[in-house]
Amino acid sequence: MRPCSAVMHLMLGCLRGCGRHSRCRLPRRVRQPVSYIKLIFKSLYFSSLTNSEVMMDSILEPVFWMVEVVTRWFGMVFVFLVVALTSSVVCIAYFCLLPLVLQTYTPGWIMWHICYGHWNLVMIVFHYYKATKTPPGNPPKLKNDIPFVSVCKKCVIPKPARSHHCGICKTCILKMDHHCPWLNNCVGHYNHRYFFSFCLYLTLGCMYCSISGRNLFIDAYSAIDQFRHMEAEKQGVPVTGIGLLIGIVPSEAVAGKVISQPPYTYKDRMFHKSVIYMWVLTSTVAVALGALTLWHAVLITRGETSIERHINNKEARRLTTRGKVYRNPFNYGKLNNWKVFFGVEKRSHWLTHVLLPSGHTPYGDGLTWDIYPLKKDIVPV
Repeated sequence: MRPCSAVMHLMLGCLRGCGRHSRCRLPRRVRQPVSYIKLIFKSLYFSSLTNSEVMMDSILEPVFWMVEVVTRWFGMVFVFLVVALTSSVVCIAYFCLLPLVLQTYTPGWIMWHICYGHWNLVMIVFHYYKATKTPPGNPPKLKNDIPFVSVCKKCVIPKPARSHHCGICKTCILKMDHHCPWLNNCVGHYNHRYFFSFCLYLTLGCMYCSISGRNLFIDAYSAIDQFRHMEAEKQGVPVTGIGLLIGIVPSEAVAGKVISQPPYTYKDRMFHKSVIYMWVLTSTVAVALGALTLWHAVLITRGETSIERHINNKEARRLTTRGKVYRNPFNYGKLNNWKVFFGVEKRSHWLTHVLLPSGHTPYGDGLTWDIYPLKKDIVPV
């Protein structure tokens, strides 16, 4: 064991030595161009008003511009896809699954599926419409006495707290979370609740379709697979005959046997394919959108937006190096953050503002954020 350990120590020492003297070992012809390139790169942002991050943003500006243009022009295409895919699932549920439910289920389960399915559909349609049509909110462009934290370099107007500039909408957004191409709209102060509720109820609807249609999907997949095997066997049957019937009449027909009709009609095949399409689509959306909804739920619990999450992490790291702890000024506690987000002022609002369609406006005007009472529980629950 000792010789092996000695060899290992020797190898580690050689690697450290190579790491220390790697610069000195470079040829002089190579060291001079490398040093010159570093000097040129540093001279590009040699200013007290800029740094390497600003330079990288300037270099990647054409890429950002291309993404903004594509997102802006294809916004209506994304909205059309959401409407078309959702409508296709609803049509399959009405024309394929609902008759089957009415024929096979008990009255109690029939009432459950009808009530829950229609409630979920109403919530999805309502919140998606409101999220796309409700403006997220913009700071005033005229001079006023509202406190601001900075000045937008592109809009050249004062920016209140939690406001950010959207390159796609070409304006500043109050409490901006992100620009959603599936809404063709920014998610901000006035439509953030609609966006999250749409994601939540669409996830619940997809999970409902995926779980309740699992057995139908298995049966449909088995039926389609069996039908394919039958078609393959039918194409491989040898045929024979006499005279003009050679190659036309199968041997079973010549022997006097009756050829049976295929067990599945065109309607049956379309039914099975529709069930498979619906289950695959809803399961995929449930997983992808469910992860996005869970992430936004975590952000709401912490009292921050997607942009603020990045800013708060960066600020926390900066203060950690100084031995300080960063505290989010817009975090009012986990439960209070949800009450502020949904606009819950009394217990009945959990039903009227959360579980039922509601067009109430959020707390405040999105310009100032010192209006919330700083106590442990805004509304006792």
